[in-house]
Amino acid sequence: MSNQYKVAVVGATGAVGEVMLSILAERKFPASAVVAVASERSAGSTVEFGDDELVVQDLATFDPSTVDIALFSAGGGTSKEYAPKFAAAGAVVIDNSSAFRYDDDVPLVVSEVNPHAARNRPRGIIANPNCSTMQLMPVLAPIHREYGVERVNVATYQSVSGGGRTAMEELGKQTAELLSFQDIEPKKFPVQIAFNLIPHIDDFQDNGYTKEEMKLVWETRKILEDDSIQVNPTAVRVPVFFGHSEAVNVETKKKITPQQARELLRQAPGVEVVDEQKAGGYPTPVTHASGKDAVFVGRIREDFSHPRGLNLWVVADNIRKGAALNAVQIAELLVAEGLPPKAARG
Repeated sequence: MSNQYKVAVVGATGAVGEVMLSILAERKFPASAVVAVASERSAGSTVEFGDDELVVQDLATFDPSTVDIALFSAGGGTSKEYAPKFAAAGAVVIDNSSAFRYDDDVPLVVSEVNPHAARNRPRGIIANPNCSTMQLMPVLAPIHREYGVERVNVATYQSVSGGGRTAMEELGKQTAELLSFQDIEPKKFPVQIAFNLIPHIDDFQDNGYTKEEMKLVWETRKILEDDSIQVNPTAVRVPVFFGHSEAVNVETKKKITPQQARELLRQAPGVEVVDEQKAGGYPTPVTHASGKDAVFVGRIREDFSHPRGLNLWVVADNIRKGAALNAVQIAELLVAEGLPPKAARG
């Protein structure tokens, strides 16, 4: 394995960017250099990379021709402007935004599910799925391949970290104010988030669903390469700091029993089954998912209202597993396929 890759993390000062840097260090990614890049207002500050500190470079003046792989987590607008420039300069871009996910010539990849798709990247860009889709795919893919998935009903319980630092700060601030019997003023969210639930994530679409909900529809079909799969989503923001949860009901073509599902999912890469019918015998964002690499699944049981229905409870760390880890795993796929570093190209 070559260690000559130069890697840029664009959006290095954000919540996902910081975790990307920590995972690159933890997994000892074969890099000769890792560069932290962000907007002008963050340039000159420092971020942690393992035991070292990196000085943040200004994206506007950074030379992308020096980079082999660029991990982007700086928002859709930044990705649209700069990702094509990095790709044109010869870097492979792995983008965490929604800017390119639905383009036919950009693969949408979950490393454990469709790694083959990463090889076909005519624009030099690979898209990372939305965090709620990301954690569902390692669970749904093996069921679809063995039993065929006709329809998925999914209700998400998404933590505020999915909305960035300002969302986490708002939950903390509102919680403290309410516990001190003070009035609160929503800013990041349209209504109070502390001690509340908000059935609204991202913009409403003409069909009455939000864009966050439609991402589950579009991305599931693209990743599993099957446009016939029907997805019925409801996305809810909950007052949890880290970790998304999903109540999933799957209707399959061939009947799958709960025991067959447990056995299948125990063998699925990136999945851990936590499924005991007792108090605490199920995964939760705090007790299992936070800070962990795996997708956890429990409450596996038959849907007795449908002849081929199965119920699941799926939990993952939305920042780590749902965004940063998959991006690094895609970069590892590039190394495994033999992507030649620029230094080796002469």
